[in-house]
Amino acid sequence: MVGVGVFGRNHARVYKELEQQGEPVRLLGVVDPDVNRADAVAREFGCKAFGSVDQMLTTHSELQAASVAAPTVQHLEVASELMKHGVDVLIEKPLAATLAEADELVSLAAAQKRIVQVGHLERFNPAVRATLPLLTQPMFFEVHRLSVFTPRSLDVDVVLDLMIHDLDIVLAFAKSAVKEVRAVGLPILSGKVDIANVRLEFESGCIANFTASRVSTERVRKLRFFQPKQYVSLDYGRQEVLVFTVGPDGVPSANPQIGVNKPAVASEEPLHAELKSFLHAVRERSTPVVSVEDGRRALALALEIVAAIGEHGKKVGLGRV
Repeated sequence: MVGVGVFGRNHARVYKELEQQGEPVRLLGVVDPDVNRADAVAREFGCKAFGSVDQMLTTHSELQAASVAAPTVQHLEVASELMKHGVDVLIEKPLAATLAEADELVSLAAAQKRIVQVGHLERFNPAVRATLPLLTQPMFFEVHRLSVFTPRSLDVDVVLDLMIHDLDIVLAFAKSAVKEVRAVGLPILSGKVDIANVRLEFESGCIANFTASRVSTERVRKLRFFQPKQYVSLDYGRQEVLVFTVGPDGVPSANPQIGVNKPAVASEEPLHAELKSFLHAVRERSTPVVSVEDGRRALALALEIVAAIGEHGKKVGLGRV
C-alpha cells in the first residue's frame, strides 16, 4: 500500500480484512514518506513500514500487487516504478495529473503486461451495480455530489476530486462520445475551483447535468436519469435505487399508470468490492472492471471541463479560475 493518508489507510484496512477473511492475499507493507505515519499504520495492521517504494521493492521480492494512493502528481512516478518491477497496480483516481502522464501509464501497462485498475470507487457501489441491468437508452442525467469542506485533496479542484466519480459513471452508463461541454466553476475556500456546474451533450443526444461542491453544508451523492418510459433515482450514500416505470411493470402506486420498484441491492462496502475485484483481475490476468483506459477517458473529460471553466471565467471577467 503506497501512501497511507486517510484513504490509503482504508486500503490497508480492507486488504488486512480480506487476508483475515481467508482471501488468498497477504498485506506485506505500507509505504509513506512520513515514516511516523507509515509506522503507525503498519503497527495497526500487522505489516512492515517503508519510507519509499524503492526500499519496499528491495525488501520484498515476492510483491505482486500494490495500491497507489500517493498524491496525484506522484502517480506516474510511483506506478511506473512498480510496473517496471513486475507489480500490478490499482491507482487511485484521478489516474494522473495530466493527459500526457495518463498516456504514459497506458503505454507502460501494455509494454510491461501489467494489470492496472483505476480507483473509481463508485463503480463498486452496490446501488450502481444494481442499476446496470436497468439501462436501456438513458437520455437525461441529473447528478449532484456535495460535501462539506475538508483540507483533503486540495491538490486538485472539485472536478478532479469529486465530480470525476460521476463523470466515470455517466460515461459508463451513456456509452456515447461527448459532443459538447459547458461549464462554470468558482474557487470559494481554496485556491482551486470548489464548486462547479457542468452540462454535457453526447453524440447520442443524451444530456447530463452535474453539480459538484466541496463547500456545501450537507452531504449529497445522488444520480437520476430518464430513459423511455422510465425514471431511475440512485442514492450512492444510502445504496438505494428507485425505479418509476410507465406501464404494467412494478408495484402500482397512487397513479395506476406508474409502477414503482425498489430493486434488491446487495449491501457491501464499495472499497471491499473494489479491492476484491482488483485482486481477481491480478490472479486471472483479466481486464479490470475499471481499466486504465477507463481512467484515462474520465481524466480527459475532467480536464476538458476544467479548461471550459477557465474559458468561461475569462469570458465573464472572473479572472483566473
